[in-house]
Amino acid sequence: MNVVIVNDFAHVNGGVAQVALSSAAALAERGHRVVLLTAVRGPGPPPETERLTVVSTDQQEIAADANRLRAATQGLWNVKAQRAMRSLLDGCDPADTIIHLHGWTKALSSSVIRECVLREFPVVATLHEYFSACPNGGFFNYQTLKSCALVPLSAACICTHCDSRSYPQKLWRVARQLVQHSAAGFPEDARHFITVSRFSEAILKAYLGPDAVVHPIRNPIDVPRDHPAAVEDNRGFTYVGRLSPEKGGLLMARSAAFLDVAATFVGDGPMREQIAAANPAALMLGWLDRHEVLAQLRRARALVLPSLWYETQGLVVSEAAALGVPAIVPRDCAARECVIDGVTGLWFESGSEADLREKMAILHRQPRLAARMGAAAFERYWSDPPTLDRHVDELESVYRSVIAESARQDQHA
Repeated sequence: MNVVIVNDFAHVNGGVAQVALSSAAALAERGHRVVLLTAVRGPGPPPETERLTVVSTDQQEIAADANRLRAATQGLWNVKAQRAMRSLLDGCDPADTIIHLHGWTKALSSSVIRECVLREFPVVATLHEYFSACPNGGFFNYQTLKSCALVPLSAACICTHCDSRSYPQKLWRVARQLVQHSAAGFPEDARHFITVSRFSEAILKAYLGPDAVVHPIRNPIDVPRDHPAAVEDNRGFTYVGRLSPEKGGLLMARSAAFLDVAATFVGDGPMREQIAAANPAALMLGWLDRHEVLAQLRRARALVLPSLWYETQGLVVSEAAALGVPAIVPRDCAARECVIDGVTGLWFESGSEADLREKMAILHRQPRLAARMGAAAFERYWSDPPTLDRHVDELESVYRSVIAESARQDQHA
């Protein structure tokens, strides 16, 4: 089977790339011919092997391009990426090829999707974010720091300044969304989608085509099994992720400062200075390699995921559970699916600093309760772990069914 993995980046810079690249490598190891179509190679050599080839347009991420006119044009319709996809598909047989879309909004654009639709190649898309429906990808208003209930691309949506930068940037995002719908035909002309949580599926399903087929597949977690963390002996709370407004790091910083408990922040982003100012005692570690991230989680009384937006899964919550560390997560967030409230961790009211403080105080003052929750999280995770092997098994099953369906449609055409 030929598998074309589409992702903006050829290096791991977040959860989407982690899933795309790890699954690409695993599929190649199973004997499939895998091509990674990407725009940004990033630091270090691309992950090529005998059966894994990287095709890159060697462009910049649009947010990092100092030439804003070029970036705006590339983000709307990346002609270079479309040509690369066309050339790539020239050497593939639609009867034995699957196109798997992961990320395209940060560099590649929806032009690559259009080329697949025109050539009638079988396509499946993993909905890691909400860009298939929402112009800013999160159903989130960055001005009010609250979730958004407006219908995407409605008059009210278009007239509302919800962007993290400026209203003109919002209008550009609207234009990009309209291009994605009209010129690329996504998601309307696509049929098969992979969702990573029931929460995100419930939000997105109304915006997919009427004949959409949804395949729930959890993202893989790469944590080796070991003894559970000594949560009862740990004292601090840990945050892992980008330090951006929608992630709620400031909420945790203030809560920890109020309670006078240790707080560790692993990650970086535009909110770093504000978080450090709100909690001068907090340990700000920046981005760490994966081994050290897991080591920091092992030292935590609990992981805190204070996100203000919906999220689509929250991989770090599962990673913490695999180590035997409980988590505190928002009630209105996809990460709640990874936590049984009061058993493997705690839910708090989304956006409520007072309720987050209360939940952190409970685990701070009751170390044995935190230890019991951590043990329960560990047992629950390892009773049915979302391993990479299992993830690839499920991908192969979806690929075969999509290719078979495409073949049947060709026969009846």
